[in-house]
Amino acid sequence: MSPTWLKDITLEGQHVSLQPLTLDHRAALLDAANDGQLWKLWYTSVPGEHNIDAYLTAALQDKHAGLALPFVVVDKHSGDIVGSTRYCNAVAKHRRLEIGYTWYANRVQRTALNTEAKLLLLTYAFEQLDCIAVEFRTHWHNTRSRAAIARLGARQDGVLRNHILLDDGSARDTVVFSITNYDWPAAKRHLSFLLESRETTQA
Repeated sequence: MSPTWLKDITLEGQHVSLQPLTLDHRAALLDAANDGQLWKLWYTSVPGEHNIDAYLTAALQDKHAGLALPFVVVDKHSGDIVGSTRYCNAVAKHRRLEIGYTWYANRVQRTALNTEAKLLLLTYAFEQLDCIAVEFRTHWHNTRSRAAIARLGARQDGVLRNHILLDDGSARDTVVFSITNYDWPAAKRHLSFLLESRETTQA
């Protein structure tokens, strides 16, 4: 694997800016997670005061190893950090990666911000990194996330039963979705249409 495949990049849209995550974002991420007390959701991984330092350390270690590129999500209208997302499980040799560890403050969920963030990430992955596939993974019980991934135009590849053990000792069934480079032109048109529709609705 080439550790230089994923390089620091800021992705800019009309509504959102995706900026490289650093240790300096600790307090802002906690503030974002507290909007909706997201760290209480048992089926997803959102940092709280009890694990924010381990969360940041793991993200930056994976980045250093060339496995991930973590971002903070900035709402361009308010200037606030409202969540985080990252490229992860990257394999440069096979030109594959996953978009994961995505979460947003309650106040910006189901807005144009998320749609635009995904469009930015996918565009960079397919058109700059030359990916042949981008994966999305989520907990079987995270029905909102599964529906949101499907709305992106991703196809469900399958379910990994008892895939990983969570901190509480329970086993997670992981639902795997993907968009391939062959799917990308239609998926891009679909995401652009969704974004334009949201902007028109919210205008």
